[in-house]
Parts: sequence; C-alpha cells; structure tokens
Amino acid sequence: MAGSLLVNGLRTLFFVLGSAMVVTLIYTISVDGLPFRMDVLTPWMTATLIDFYINVVPLVAWVSYKESNWISSTVWIILLICFGSIATSFYIFVQFIKLSPEEALQDPIYHVLLQHSNKDSTKQKEKHSPVAILRILFSFLGCFMLGTLIYTIVTDGSPFRKELFTPWMTATLIDFYINVVALSVWVAYKEANWISAFLWIILLICLGSIITCAYIVRELFQITCQDPVYLILVKREDR
Repeated sequence: MAGSLLVNGLRTLFFVLGSAMVVTLIYTISVDGLPFRMDVLTPWMTATLIDFYINVVPLVAWVSYKESNWISSTVWIILLICFGSIATSFYIFVQFIKLSPEEALQDPIYHVLLQHSNKDSTKQKEKHSPVAILRILFSFLGCFMLGTLIYTIVTDGSPFRKELFTPWMTATLIDFYINVVALSVWVAYKEANWISAFLWIILLICLGSIITCAYIVRELFQITCQDPVYLILVKREDR
C-alpha cells in the first residue's frame, strides 16, 4: 500500500511540475518574447544558466544509462538540454508509468533508477569503469560553479535585487528548482535518515549544482574504481 501511494504521489508530482513549467514557458514567451536576446543575459542570468546546466549533467548521465538504445537516449538528452525540467518531469513520469504492479509495491524508486538488466543482479567488477573520471569531472564542475558564484557576486553584487527578477530570470529559476526537486527525491531515497536527507536538500536548494556535484563525488568515493557507476544510484544496502 505504501509503495502504491508513493508511486501515485510521485507520478502526480512530476506530471504537475512538468505541466506547470509548460504554462510558465508559454506565459513568459507571451509577455517577454523569446529569450534569445543579449539583454536577457545579465551576469546573474548567465550564472543561473551555468548552475542549471551543471544540474542537467547528472540527469543526462542517468537517461543515457537508462535508455536501451542510442536513438531514444539521444532524443531524450536533446529534450533535456532544450526544454529542461519539462523533459525531466515527463521522463520521470513515464518511468513511473512503466513500473509493473510488483515493482510499484516492492521498491518503486529503486526500479525507476536502475536499468532493467541491472536489477537483482550480482555486482560485477569492470576493468574500465569510469568512476575515477567521473570523480574528476564532478569535482571540476562543482569548483567551476563555486568560482562562477564568487566571481558574479564580486563583479555584480548580491543576487537578491528586485531588478534582477525579470520574467525570463523567474522562469529560469522555476525551471532550475523543478530539476532540484528531482534530485532531492533521489537524495531523500538514498539517505539513511531524514535528518541527513533534510540537510542535503536544504543545501541543494541554497547552493544548487555545487552541492549536487559534492553529493555525487561523495557517492563516487563510496565505491571502488572497478565498480559499475550505476551503484551510486541506489542505497548502500542495495548495492
């Protein structure tokens, strides 16, 4: 019963979030035109876009792993890059729709996260696992975003100014935080207790992709360089 309620709740959540972002996008275009203008790219908008797309990287990696062929994987990745949280929300919604009744009752998030071929299988060591490369990549991305944040504060001041909240900045922030919701669900699932989950989610909300990268790097150091990367998706006891 709990599993079924969780599945229905998450299906509804991501369908509503995706729909809300569609409405936000249409409304913003109608009142402020298309975003492909130089006046839209203020320093803080640029920093927000960098933050947004760094958060898209782990979502792209997950979709690449989940999809069984390169054509569907490429299509979804293009949608993620072009439509952001709209694609994220509807992709997750579709994954919950695909769950069998047994999977929905057992451990729905586990079954959504993992590719079917990796479920209930014995962990195998890999000679060329990209764990070490991903540790370096996400460490770099986290440091890059931290540098971007510091530079933007030094050169353009505080982001908490009324004139910064243009229609496109507001839409971008909504887009950004819907992706944060998706990452927060993953963090809440993975953490052993609600206190640590709550703290990580607060940090995600406040510091965005800096914390996303730090969390992923932490998880990558919980497995060896010969382990398959997909192990970081699930709880430690399920590895």
